[in-house]
Amino acid sequence: MKSLSDLLSAIMVEEIIGSENKEITSLECDSRKIKLGSLFVAVRGYNVDGHKFIPLVTLAGAAAIVCEELPERLESNVTYIRVANSAIALGYLASQWWGNPSRKLKLVGVTGTNGKTTTATLIYEMARLMGYKAGLLSTVCNYIDDEAVPTNQTTPDPLTLNELLHRMVVAGCTYAAMEVSSHAAHQHRIAGLHFTGGVFSNLTRDHMDYHKTVEAYLAAKKSFFDNLPKDSFALTNLDDKNGQVMLQNTMARKYTYSLRQHADFMGRVIESRLDGTLMSFNGSEVEVLFTGRFNAYNLTAVFGASTLLGWNTDDILVAMSRLVPVAGRFQTFRSPSGITAIVDYAHTPDAVVNVLTAIRDVVGNKGAILTVVGAGGNRDKGKRPIMAKEAASRSERLILTSDNPRDEDPLDILKDMEAGLDDEARTRTLSIADRREAIRTAVALAHPGDVVLIAGKGHEDYQEIKGVKHHFDDREVVREVLNQQH
Repeated sequence: MKSLSDLLSAIMVEEIIGSENKEITSLECDSRKIKLGSLFVAVRGYNVDGHKFIPLVTLAGAAAIVCEELPERLESNVTYIRVANSAIALGYLASQWWGNPSRKLKLVGVTGTNGKTTTATLIYEMARLMGYKAGLLSTVCNYIDDEAVPTNQTTPDPLTLNELLHRMVVAGCTYAAMEVSSHAAHQHRIAGLHFTGGVFSNLTRDHMDYHKTVEAYLAAKKSFFDNLPKDSFALTNLDDKNGQVMLQNTMARKYTYSLRQHADFMGRVIESRLDGTLMSFNGSEVEVLFTGRFNAYNLTAVFGASTLLGWNTDDILVAMSRLVPVAGRFQTFRSPSGITAIVDYAHTPDAVVNVLTAIRDVVGNKGAILTVVGAGGNRDKGKRPIMAKEAASRSERLILTSDNPRDEDPLDILKDMEAGLDDEARTRTLSIADRREAIRTAVALAHPGDVVLIAGKGHEDYQEIKGVKHHFDDREVVREVLNQQH
């Protein structure tokens, strides 16, 4: 139970009709969860407008309603609170409801197109290696110290988010890392959170089905940095053309990292292999269990964030040598016959380029690269031909297949991808809609010393087809297929 007046002290109110002297039993943004005494926040969502449900929640016993537009009929026993933006208000109310947990943690947010999951996860792992209890909010899984809490979206809604942060505080966590998706920033899901720091990885084409333009996508990412408080840090990738853009309007202390130029935190790749890399960070050499320049960027960001969190440099370097790759991110498997398979979440053109470049840097001309890749249904169609083109130009053989077709016909998605191939590339390409068969075919075509890249799904253990999730795990399939090789 919380008093309504205490909750409302956290938000900017434009008008109140009714009494503030009420005890609130629950805070909800889902009309189906309303009970007697609830405070309902009517949010204008991407698909549904919560204002439509105001008559229903009053019947269900809501004691108060936060909205942007007052309903035509006002009930005498309900308090109506009008605000400029309900989504922003929900974030601050959720923080207040759960005791402002983000202020009791050193919370670091990571945003960007690629690298969010790896960077956020490794910051969480670093805190634990330093001897602290820590929490993680990520695409793969949420963690309250060592307790796994399954997730189905990159950044949860404000109520779930603050409840998880509260549970971290109760569990004794002092640090937390979280992915900040462009959707979450645009929908104000992170409103009301206090960040100790923000990290920007990179920005390339993604989520055009939602944002419509690259400019809108950039603006969503940038809004995270625009809202960082002055006592936090903003760490950006100096080698990305949008890196400095992120810092333009932030009040936070500004820092940069780079692999190519002078920056506050400089990473260098000295020697690379498929199972690891010799790197240096600000001049100190460390052997890490990661491969590829994209991972070198992630690790340099982690080194910078760890330093800005105040940890000892020597301890940071030792801990970085102990970090292990995130599930489904450049995860390597080998067959008895010497074929290497790599499962990676790469699902954008830039991510596919990064992974294939990392493989080529190690393999050189000593082995062939066979790439298995698809594209998700009901998502940005414009990237499909680009992904196929980039994959074909960096592989000896290409197999196009299904990803999560969702409500689309897999064959239509394959045709969209095939449109990006020229005549020469088509001679080296197969289209196999059955993903299991595509993986099996790629391994069958490979010879000892070759590398098979299976891109797009990474850690996911399902395929979504016509609204139904079927169990499917690239890692399970590739293990099974490789073990059949002799």
